[in-house]
Amino acid sequence: MLSSRSLPRRRPLGGRPFQLLLASLAVSSCGDWVYNVALLALVFERTHSGTWVAVTTAARVLPIVLLGPVGGVMANRHNRRTLIIGADLVRTALMVALALVAAAGLPVVLAPLIAAAATAAGSVVPPCVAASTARLVQGPELQRANARRSAVGQAAIVVGPALGALVLVLSAPAVAILLNALTFIASAVAVWLIGSSPTFVPSGAGESVSGVLDGILAGARALRRAPGATRLIAADTICSAVYGTLTVLFVLLGRQLGAGNGAYGLLMGAYGIGGVLGALVTGRVANPARWRMVLIAALLLVATTLVALGSGPTLLEALAAALVGGGGLVVGEVLADTALPHMLDDDILASAYGLAVPVSIGGIVVGSLLAGPLVSLLGVGGALTAVGLAVVVAGGALVGRPLVVAVPEVA
Repeated sequence: MLSSRSLPRRRPLGGRPFQLLLASLAVSSCGDWVYNVALLALVFERTHSGTWVAVTTAARVLPIVLLGPVGGVMANRHNRRTLIIGADLVRTALMVALALVAAAGLPVVLAPLIAAAATAAGSVVPPCVAASTARLVQGPELQRANARRSAVGQAAIVVGPALGALVLVLSAPAVAILLNALTFIASAVAVWLIGSSPTFVPSGAGESVSGVLDGILAGARALRRAPGATRLIAADTICSAVYGTLTVLFVLLGRQLGAGNGAYGLLMGAYGIGGVLGALVTGRVANPARWRMVLIAALLLVATTLVALGSGPTLLEALAAALVGGGGLVVGEVLADTALPHMLDDDILASAYGLAVPVSIGGIVVGSLLAGPLVSLLGVGGALTAVGLAVVVAGGALVGRPLVVAVPEVA
């Protein structure tokens, strides 16, 4: 019998650098959700106004939609490790300032302004992480790496709000906000521990570069020349829009199920758990030739579960449908993140990703805005069914043709 010492150790995915980058992403993502709960609690506690809560939410989301392309250009031109650490340190300072607003009773208008500044500072992080992942993990393992990134985001949706609610029960919003500041410090330390490496230096760094607008347009042209990647980004955006509608519809569905406000957390938690499982499963489908069939199956899962949720289920049935639907929703994100490095040159990847992220987040905003009118016209069940049918129609248009994948030759 072989001893345990004689067995070869399996190398962690991407090695130590990617594991540290993933740890950075995990801790900061979880902290973001803790902070989101505390921020909205603070604003509502001070104003007792739903309008103020909506304005604060918009202030958190809109900067990434507006500045995401700029962040992509910066990630295409500057050391990505330095940008991530810098963004984390700036956001740490802003969280300390926001905690001071909460603890000292400073004017509440400062809360959405600081939240907007923190989101703006973080706009460079998603393209930096995506482009660095494509350098740290290559070949068949890249899809597994992107799946791990998506799973981290989904897990944060489950763990973060629960932790935030617990902190608020035991203390005050200022404490939860300071906890988020500590997560940014931990994130910066994790990335710093990776050490200096050419992996984080863009291929065009140090060369004469054109303006920011030219960089954004170059990313847009690159996406236009890669229709397969564009369709996968569109699929991710459709799923984001579905998620946006569910953030509203689950509140109403929970009341219909007789479970009150608690059902909202349960349903969103089930979607988050399903997202973690779906990301991990998708990560094992490394062959690009199978992406189209995987995407078709995922969109059908999403549509079917939406129709099931609209058919008057019990709470247990609704939770089961949410779990399955969450697994389908995350597939487009994993495939899009993997397709971009396959289909685009390294020197334009971050700029293209900087365009893809705000488009996806914009889908969440649009979906949440459409939910109200749909409920007014069709009721909760009808709205869920209509969104499911819309996924079938829009998804059919995207997967009607094979996804053309041009894998760059390795020298």
